[in-house]
Amino acid sequence: MLIEMILKPFGWMLPGGELTMFALTTIVMIIAGGPFIKTATAAFKKHHSNMDTLVAIGTSTAYIYSVYAMLTHQPVFFESAAFVVTFVLLGQVFEERMRNNASNAVEKLVNLQAKDAEVIRDGKPVKVPVSEIVLGDLIRVRPGEKIAVDGQIVEGSSTIDESMVTGESMPTNKKVGDSVVGATVNGTGAFTFKATKIGKNTMLSQIVALVKKAQNSHAPIQGLTDKVANIFVPVVIMVAVLTFLIWYVFIGASIASSLIFAVSVVVIACPCALGLATPTALMVGTGRSARMGILIKNGEVLEAVNDVKTVIFDKTGTITVGKPQVTDVIGDTSTVLKIAASLEASSEHPLAAAIMKKAKDDDLKFTKATNFKAIQGKGVEATVAGKHAFVGNEKLLADVAIQAEIRSKMTTLQKEAKTVVFVGQENQVIGLIAIQDAPKKTSKAAIHALKSRGLKTVMLTGDNEAVARAVADQVGIDQVVADVLPSDKADQVRSFQTTGRVAFVGDGINDAPALSTADVGIAMGSGTDIAIESGGIVLVKNDLRDVDRALELSRKTFNRIKLNLFWAFVYNVLGIPVAAGVFYFIGLTLSPELAGLAMALSSLSVVTSSVLLNKAKLTPSAQIA
Repeated sequence: MLIEMILKPFGWMLPGGELTMFALTTIVMIIAGGPFIKTATAAFKKHHSNMDTLVAIGTSTAYIYSVYAMLTHQPVFFESAAFVVTFVLLGQVFEERMRNNASNAVEKLVNLQAKDAEVIRDGKPVKVPVSEIVLGDLIRVRPGEKIAVDGQIVEGSSTIDESMVTGESMPTNKKVGDSVVGATVNGTGAFTFKATKIGKNTMLSQIVALVKKAQNSHAPIQGLTDKVANIFVPVVIMVAVLTFLIWYVFIGASIASSLIFAVSVVVIACPCALGLATPTALMVGTGRSARMGILIKNGEVLEAVNDVKTVIFDKTGTITVGKPQVTDVIGDTSTVLKIAASLEASSEHPLAAAIMKKAKDDDLKFTKATNFKAIQGKGVEATVAGKHAFVGNEKLLADVAIQAEIRSKMTTLQKEAKTVVFVGQENQVIGLIAIQDAPKKTSKAAIHALKSRGLKTVMLTGDNEAVARAVADQVGIDQVVADVLPSDKADQVRSFQTTGRVAFVGDGINDAPALSTADVGIAMGSGTDIAIESGGIVLVKNDLRDVDRALELSRKTFNRIKLNLFWAFVYNVLGIPVAAGVFYFIGLTLSPELAGLAMALSSLSVVTSSVLLNKAKLTPSAQIA
């Protein structure tokens, strides 16, 4: 039929003429147009309209009229019905291919998985499929091989390329006791590790699950698009009917010509581009961020990021390294450390770990504490060698007098950005232990990048004001809120939300309430524990500089959604008057088949716009790596 349309001016026609065109178009309408008609009918029964409604009405009108015209010996336009269906389907083919390219981040991640592994069974190495690995298996990894599952090295050492999962280009040195991540590639060394996470619990599997969830989610702006499309379709049908009436009744055009204008309006107005604007941009944006080690969980996060005014940080493990070390012991060193170690042996607090490490390094032997009691946000107390003992901050010492000398040394240590804990026995302070958790090397650059965007930065911590202020000054934080109990962090986040949207950055465990309360929760990935439910964004590399990149990528993705929607709307607004014949008298018209082609091209342009998000340049502050 296309050949006939091209060669018709030169006198060539299909054998059988209109009957052949009728037969060919009928095949196209049944096979290719059938799904559109079926979907439109189902929507109509539920009192809804969608994109398929316009395609179905436009092609059916052209086809039915052409059958009538053929029987009454009038001009037919079967080719319009056939071409519209063909061009719409052709557009969908290209869209599907480009959408597959846009969403191949998940497929690439899945393909990173090793297929088999060398497992030690009964003292002998046996090659087994990854699916047969069980928790606790010892797995041998040779140079250049992929690591099968998550685990912990028990023998040997090597450098490992973790870029496929974290986006970090530099290989990481690994030794006995270090964790390894499945799907990463071993360097030149050989080692044996114990499987600690398998199947859906591995970091790779959790990343895949998060990316799939994000790509299938909807940004709130999509709801507006759906509402507009639901109203838009009936309006377009009314415009098409009005177009027919004006041309036929008032202008006096033939039924065929009037119908061509009406069908062109219906076809070109098909809001396919509107439907593609959001999901394609979401697929590309979340896929690109995943390759950079930034996991965006859903479309709601993208929209919320766009209006963030304040970024609040937890201190320990977020701004700081998270591995405190004892720097000073005031008082009798041996006695103070023995009592502190006796109490802290039962605690899981990071400061307790620092005290236990110092006692172990000094080879001190301490007695076991009894009647242990942890007091949230204050410290611990117990009975040691028959005497009441305590370790904690100043809040714990409500009924205990602090000597002037001790208080003076405490002030000096706090000015040095050290956390000070009191060690006491029988309601008397016998010494101090100063512990310092230094800022990460990247924290200062990360805070600077955020401030350069005009964002306010705040540090929220349970530490005392002096230590918190010293750390904040080192990294350039604008405001400090200190002495905050873990249970009160969410309330502090709410107070900042009164002046605008807030992003909270924390470790995803102790900070879960604050992460959930914030408009945007950004959880720092802690090794292989990546599926942190509280955060809307997860930073796999545990690098604070990725906060800026996460915000930048989220903004660019959301802005691309808005750009796609804008052009989709503009296209329809400009296209409908042309299709309706408003510019007919200056020679500008649009046949139904060309309207179908233009509609397909509009959808392709939206998908192309989304795919180009992969090439969008990040600002210098977001390129820090």
